[in-house]
Amino acid sequence: MNVISKPERTRLSAEDWELAALRLIAEHGVGALAVEALARQLSVTKGSFYWHFRTREALLNAALERWELYGEREIISQIEQIADPRKRLPELFRRVAHELQAHRIYAALLKALDHPQVVPVMARVSQRRMEFLTTAYREAGLTPPQALNRARLTYAAYVGFLQLNFTLGLPRINHEEFDAYVEHMIATLIPA
Repeated sequence: MNVISKPERTRLSAEDWELAALRLIAEHGVGALAVEALARQLSVTKGSFYWHFRTREALLNAALERWELYGEREIISQIEQIADPRKRLPELFRRVAHELQAHRIYAALLKALDHPQVVPVMARVSQRRMEFLTTAYREAGLTPPQALNRARLTYAAYVGFLQLNFTLGLPRINHEEFDAYVEHMIATLIPA
């Protein structure tokens, strides 16, 4: 019996590669996504990558799909379970506000709107988010035109905040200032 054995190398899953790709996109943008860079980051060979994906584009598609589904599954589905629409919207604002990694990914994808794989994902995500917001505002008592306009304003404020902070790099605000900003957004955008 061999008492000294090599530690068994754990095989990375497709999910490991997708999550690493999303971290890289969040930190350096879509253009920085490269198989070799990810393999180095994950301390594996490129062969591990090819076990799961045929190309970089296949990985990018899978990573974008994972990001897209996370927003649907983890955030929106939980918020939809809140019965009172006037409680649903503030909770949405507060939960979304603290999804820092998701914000970084979204901001990186905003910078890549000329990329053919990014455009359809961002269009679907934006459409679903706008529909969700419009429905939430309608259920909170606004008329259809008011609900649509309030949803547009809310979504524009979200995207604008990401642009200001992640793209333009304006001075960061501390946690207390950010929480105060979120509460101001709730008071401003949610009908009383």
